[in-house]
Amino acid sequence: MTTVMTREKISIKAQAMGTIIALISAVVLPQIVHVIGAVSGMGTSLGEAFLPMHLPIILVGLLAGPYAAGIAGLLSPLVSFALTGMPTSTMLPFMMIELCAYGIFAGLLRNAKIPEIVKVLITQIAGRAVRGIAIAISFYAFHTAIAPAVIFTSIAAGLFGIVLQLVIIPLAVYRLKEADHE
Repeated sequence: MTTVMTREKISIKAQAMGTIIALISAVVLPQIVHVIGAVSGMGTSLGEAFLPMHLPIILVGLLAGPYAAGIAGLLSPLVSFALTGMPTSTMLPFMMIELCAYGIFAGLLRNAKIPEIVKVLITQIAGRAVRGIAIAISFYAFHTAIAPAVIFTSIAAGLFGIVLQLVIIPLAVYRLKEADHE
């Protein structure tokens, strides 16, 4: 299996549409999950388990590239916070950094000749690593209240969502690329 990358051009219009769709999806999906969590009595823990903001950002990265997904990843937590107050102001900068990293890494892997599931796994690891570094820097350099251990607790809480991403995103990419060639 080779990891040689090809340069498949994506129009500015397609990238802009990808950014908008990912941004809207990354704001709306968590609200749907939070409503289900409220109705079921699980509260926000359902969002922590399903990781609904991550899905559209990683997906658009694999389909439209790093610019579209990086911008959507950076802006979606900010838009969500402005509209709904979630994520909390404490977690907002870290969510922005993490989702931007997911978008950029997924976009950079878009044309890699490796299976989609491997692209998603690499993206998940890289995004979490970037978030972990940002949290560690803020904790040790600026003495913020968020300790680096939060990375491990968030991974444990989001394990279902991580597995869900590994299943849904490769299938979605396959179906969308297949539909594009019909």
